[in-house]
Amino acid sequence: MENDTIAELQSLITEDLYLIPEDQEAILAQLEGRTVAAKEVESSDAIIEPIPVKGNFSKGVLILHEESELSTEVLEMLVNMINAVGHSMTEVGMVSSEVLEDRSMEDFLSLNAHIVLKFGRIKHPINAVPAHPYEVYSENETEYLFADSLSSISEDKALKKKLWMALQALFNLTPGR
Repeated sequence: MENDTIAELQSLITEDLYLIPEDQEAILAQLEGRTVAAKEVESSDAIIEPIPVKGNFSKGVLILHEESELSTEVLEMLVNMINAVGHSMTEVGMVSSEVLEDRSMEDFLSLNAHIVLKFGRIKHPINAVPAHPYEVYSENETEYLFADSLSSISEDKALKKKLWMALQALFNLTPGR
């Protein structure tokens, strides 16, 4: 039976067979007496590195920001904001738009963030999440808050106030704290 041709084997199997391209190539090669290098078959299973996150990220709070680098003033505002909601910068993770570019939503979801704060324009499928700016949106045990860029917020008192109100709602803080 090992030396039978495909035509001879077809007379034995009367049902339709459906194979994925990798399996089909391997089986045809085997029937023709040659072997397919394992590398060819497994090339689609390439290992993808996880998205690098700055910070400890121990509390599942992820900050996505438009800027490639945050200025001292913007970083100070961010530290104050995170402290005001009962966290520290050592507990959160940060990822810039540059790092997220060309990464899939599956890569992003594998980070398993519980709270995502997105500031500014991010080149990533995260934009498809139907969250309205400055409103908390929940989906599959993850809460999202989208806002303007951190640079814009740091320069505009009205945006700071708008963000603070949204953060109070997100972190269940009582107003006036």
